[in-house]
Amino acid sequence: MRNFFLFLALFSLNAVARPTAPGNTQIAIETQRTALVIRVNKEGDPTVVHLGKRLQNSAEYGLLSDNNKRGEDYTNLYNSAYTPAGSRNLLEPALQVAHADGNPSSDLKYVRHETKTVADGVVLTTVFLKDPQYPFEVKLFYKAYQNEDVIEQWSSIRHTEKKTVRLQKYASANLYVPAKNYYLTHFHGDWAREMNPQEIQLTAGLKVLDSKLGTRADLFQPPSFLLSLNKPAEEETGEVIAGTLAWSGNYQIQFEVDPLQNLRLIAGINPYASEYMLAPDKEFVTPAFLFTYSNSGKGQASRNLHRWARKFRIPQGEGNRLTLLNNWEATYFDFNEEKLTTLFKDGKKLGVDLFLLDDGWFANKYPRNDDHTGLGDWQENKQKLPHGLGYLVKEAEKAGIKFGIWLEPEMVSPKSELYEKHPDWVIKLPNRAEYYFRNQLVLDLSNPKVQEFVYGVVDGILTKNPTLGYIKWDCNAVIYNAFSATNPNPTHLYVEYVQGLYKVLERLRAKYPTLPLMLCSGGGGRVDYGALNYFTEFWPSDNTDGLERIFIQWNYSYFFPAIAMCNHITDWGKQPIKFRTDVAMMGKLGYDIVVSKLDEKELAFSQQALQTYSRVKDVIWQGDLFRLISPQTNDMASLLYVSEKQDKAVWFSYLVGNRYREGSMAPIPLKGLNPGKKYKIQEVNTMPGDNSPINRNQAVYSGDYLMTVGFNPVVDARRTSVVLEISEQN
Repeated sequence: MRNFFLFLALFSLNAVARPTAPGNTQIAIETQRTALVIRVNKEGDPTVVHLGKRLQNSAEYGLLSDNNKRGEDYTNLYNSAYTPAGSRNLLEPALQVAHADGNPSSDLKYVRHETKTVADGVVLTTVFLKDPQYPFEVKLFYKAYQNEDVIEQWSSIRHTEKKTVRLQKYASANLYVPAKNYYLTHFHGDWAREMNPQEIQLTAGLKVLDSKLGTRADLFQPPSFLLSLNKPAEEETGEVIAGTLAWSGNYQIQFEVDPLQNLRLIAGINPYASEYMLAPDKEFVTPAFLFTYSNSGKGQASRNLHRWARKFRIPQGEGNRLTLLNNWEATYFDFNEEKLTTLFKDGKKLGVDLFLLDDGWFANKYPRNDDHTGLGDWQENKQKLPHGLGYLVKEAEKAGIKFGIWLEPEMVSPKSELYEKHPDWVIKLPNRAEYYFRNQLVLDLSNPKVQEFVYGVVDGILTKNPTLGYIKWDCNAVIYNAFSATNPNPTHLYVEYVQGLYKVLERLRAKYPTLPLMLCSGGGGRVDYGALNYFTEFWPSDNTDGLERIFIQWNYSYFFPAIAMCNHITDWGKQPIKFRTDVAMMGKLGYDIVVSKLDEKELAFSQQALQTYSRVKDVIWQGDLFRLISPQTNDMASLLYVSEKQDKAVWFSYLVGNRYREGSMAPIPLKGLNPGKKYKIQEVNTMPGDNSPINRNQAVYSGDYLMTVGFNPVVDARRTSVVLEISEQN
């Protein structure tokens, strides 16, 4: 009895730990609607036996078959929860190591698991595994967000062997999904062409999504995907898994249809050129893989991720954002204090909260007058800004707005004082010609001295200018000629670069917890939940053409909430300012225009649009998103944001094709409203003097009517963008 009480004392009241059991052990990781079930067989192998809808009776997980067999699994490892390489495994491994004695095989056996509540509505399950022949341990972590139906999964690796162990592959997650068919939607692109979707049916063999760019995980292909089970999922119907890796460097996501026609999914850091030397008693922790399961289509999966991100990941995700005016397209590199202070007044006249000074304000020996020089020399350019940043901060505040600044602190120009003083801080090969991306190189953030320098650049500016209100953090270059002059383990560079970046951002966030930070990377080259742990918002693309942005923003919306998506009104494209403004309002609105060049009607429209935006932005930022008509398959795009209380909604519709008589020819059924409530529909964002055909109708509709019959927003060649505000009526 005494031993029994001693055992209980080892654990907190909210934690349950289970020792090794010789028989089948069920480990159910559950949210409100989803379950991931791991079974430990009699041999101690942890296997995934279920990923999908949560069962009402958890005892019935014991009735599940071992792996939905359609034939013989010769290894009993096809559905391993973390597949080791080199022993009896015949398929893609999650873990590949060479032990201190050179043995290239591993075997992972269940030791125990524990489950505990770590926050309100958040349950963490940890599964402890060990190699029976080596003092080598792996922990699998599953953090289940109950109300959001999101599971965050990662792993850690540790050993006490006598010498270094070589980690050759070290995945974050290893899932197993039985279905009849699998349809993968992945995204690809390039600069100004981000997030183009492509859906394919997975067949026997291996499909790999990956990046080898070093700094920008997703210039060509983001670490995010949609996986439909059995048949292609629609917006509100079908089974789908939405997944994304929270890592800002090289990643790899593998989809393998195994010999039993089940799907194995392995996600983590790309092992390419990244063998990791793990010393005894050191722990290697992998980045998190995030996923949500929905049996109600892609829309529900998106809404799950949005709620999770706003509440648990993005700084101030449930708070406010600043509207801004950027000088880039107004001045490019050609500006001085007089030009800027005039733009401050334009910003106040327009009605924004903040002025953002973009590239070109720094460096003296090699002044930043174009993109060939100056990166790394973060002192104010004396010719352009003789009174320094402090003067601009105060002048902006006098004009009634905040002041923000552009930085690219991870990069260096070949023509810079920093490069001359510290060539060993630059990522480059000593015996290869330098090769530039946007005329610049990357600083070696695996070097603690470089980390201190980058932190000091940002902290120094904020210390000297404590009321500075915003930072746009850019990252344009990829890593060419990957080599660190100071890292004793050259193959650690890709991994430790990102870890070094996160260390810098962790320090800055600790000191400046509420500072708005924009995550920019030559457009959308670094949009992931690893970086968004520190940034309040991201820049989806340098392509700000209103028509193009509908598609780009639409596809980002599968994974990221509107409050994090920076959408600026610029002179890109041929659409009228109303169209460009309506598109930008589907997120965090901003401007990059010459206000003085707006005519009287355009200025009046823009001022009114900002007032409207101030009234409805909380619905857009915090509401549930329902994509109604896809621009991918129609000449229209239509989507709706509905408040949590279902008392307000904002509805955006656009004409994206120009075929004869295209538009909203019939009512469009809405989603997400309360069928028992009454609603009024009002058109907003109309140009001065325009009479809306919708506002002439003062009818009140039930939510049931609007979701069953629908409403026609009257989109056509004369009304190419329409924004409707929907309000509950008593």
